[in-house]
Amino acid sequence: MFKKILVANRGEIACRVFRTAKKMGIATVAVYSDADARAPHVLMADEAVRLGPAPAAESYLKAELILLAAKETGADCIHPGYGFLSERESFAKACAEAGIAFVGPPPNAIAAMGDKIESKKLAKEAGVNVVPGFLGEIATTDDAVKIAGDIGYPVMMKASAGGGGKGMRLAWGETDVREGFEATKREGLASFGDDRVFIEKFIESPRHIEIQVLGDQHGNILYLNERECSIQRRHQKVVEEAPSPFVSPEMRKAMGEQAVALARAVGYYSAGTVELIVSGADKTGKGFYFLEMNTRLQVEHPVTEEITGLDLVEQMIRVAAGEKLAITQADVGIDGWAIETRVYAEDPYRNFLPSTGRLTRYRTPAEKDGVRVDTGVTEGSEISMFYDPMVAKLITYAPTRLEAIDRQITALDRYEVEGIGQNIDFLSSVMQHPRFRDGNITTGFIAEEYPEGFGGAPASGELTRDLAAVAASIATVQAEHALRIDGQLNGPMAAPSDWIVKFDGAEHHVQIAAESVTVDGKGVVVDVAFTPGQRLIEADIDGRPLSVKVALGRGKMKLTARGASHDVRVMRPRVAALAHHMIEKVPPDLSKFLVSPMPGLLTRLNVAVGEKVEEGQPLAVVEAMKMENILRAVKAATVKSVEAAAGESLAIDQVILEFE
Repeated sequence: MFKKILVANRGEIACRVFRTAKKMGIATVAVYSDADARAPHVLMADEAVRLGPAPAAESYLKAELILLAAKETGADCIHPGYGFLSERESFAKACAEAGIAFVGPPPNAIAAMGDKIESKKLAKEAGVNVVPGFLGEIATTDDAVKIAGDIGYPVMMKASAGGGGKGMRLAWGETDVREGFEATKREGLASFGDDRVFIEKFIESPRHIEIQVLGDQHGNILYLNERECSIQRRHQKVVEEAPSPFVSPEMRKAMGEQAVALARAVGYYSAGTVELIVSGADKTGKGFYFLEMNTRLQVEHPVTEEITGLDLVEQMIRVAAGEKLAITQADVGIDGWAIETRVYAEDPYRNFLPSTGRLTRYRTPAEKDGVRVDTGVTEGSEISMFYDPMVAKLITYAPTRLEAIDRQITALDRYEVEGIGQNIDFLSSVMQHPRFRDGNITTGFIAEEYPEGFGGAPASGELTRDLAAVAASIATVQAEHALRIDGQLNGPMAAPSDWIVKFDGAEHHVQIAAESVTVDGKGVVVDVAFTPGQRLIEADIDGRPLSVKVALGRGKMKLTARGASHDVRVMRPRVAALAHHMIEKVPPDLSKFLVSPMPGLLTRLNVAVGEKVEEGQPLAVVEAMKMENILRAVKAATVKSVEAAAGESLAIDQVILEFE
């Protein structure tokens, strides 16, 4: 067995590999960029080696620096994690040439499957169902338009070396192809060093299913069931689960056998994933098609671990050391259900715009009762524009699907993240959505169910009354605390117990007495243990447990629970009556400005002073977290002034253009 392992990655996946390595008694080496000098994965490792500046191209993508770090520290194997160099044939070869074991598949398998064009050809030869499309290289936008027309819209344009939702564009017509083809090429080149693009038919009402495979160097290859990854936004996975609520035992067997056949055709060993697109309308169990094979560990591997009891990282290390698999296909079962949600640094209330900054508060839910958190940050960590926006993965396990979902909702309520925008409310909203709970999902779920964006999960009447009781209880404790400071608590003054709670456009009358609480005239049993300064309350309302995150401000508070944040005002009845006469502040008119919706790099400015623009016209491109974001004109106008230049780093809401 290996003595020392170097992880050629950062963040959550580096921490994940280190945990298993330490369990196996293997010493650990971290590598880091200047942006990650004090990151948890660096502090967790036995040794750490600096690679270079923050940009990945100058640090984590420098194979020669990583190999040098391995030699200097005496590491005898390298785990690439996912992303970065994990699917680079050249890196796997360089490891072999340096006499260092690569914890992954052989270089020839990476080459065969890493090129999406060639992999589809190989899959077809191996008897795997493939999506209709054009598998040759496409030179120009005009060629792309012709090919897309021949295939028939809608089509998907994909970077040949792409992955993780990057380098993908859906085209419903010629205009989409002309606008998106070059952007797809640029994203592929920027993220993967390869600007080739292929085009294939887009399967409508699709479900995204993937099969986990595991093989050793002795010819044994297994499939470890499937994962459902249909909840996606902009082709980036958001929620994954295992098993799939859609896949039948017959379909699972057919998919698994095709995945194994493909792996065998390329001499595959280690962990890998065969991704399939499945027609949600097909009930025969035969309507599935090969998308790609990821020759690495997947982000969503924990859900497979939870239902099989296997540690996939340990299996990869043992396979790399030449060991035979200790299990057979007959040993692979399905025990319970697991759900994974990805906590991203993005603001769902602002159209999911990427968010950067320092984590001023970071508290994860307790890892017990079927809750697992895989994270690579801690309080004080900086979420940078240089890397992927994923903060953590929250995994819940239970005997049944609905129990696993409900554990997600409870755990998300207990997840505290401050200092950046994050998608916790949105994830909770998905978990509560009736369509998701029924398992009636496709890759279009988010676009279909949140067409106007996200404004918070709708609160039931019961929940609003519960929150009103919590808010009034907090206000009472604060009032008592203030009187205690003033030394008046035992004097003629007493803390108020009669409150008007206003939020979400409604008012609730809450009365708090020594023995009882009434909300809108209805008696409730309330247990709210709150002390001033507390950020998370574990309340009990009529026997219903409720976790509520609290942020207090002057004269108001923000309560967050069950997928929504509520701006709450708690007032005495007389004050509430007078508040109706207050004039509301009108927000400033920003329609004359083009502002950056996120922190990022202004990579392109398409207009100049005096130029007339039309509604929908592309004005600028802002790159953030390795994704290009096209900013368009919301109406016809004339450019009055230009306030930023291409190549400039922008802050959120920074003015780029002013219109007349």
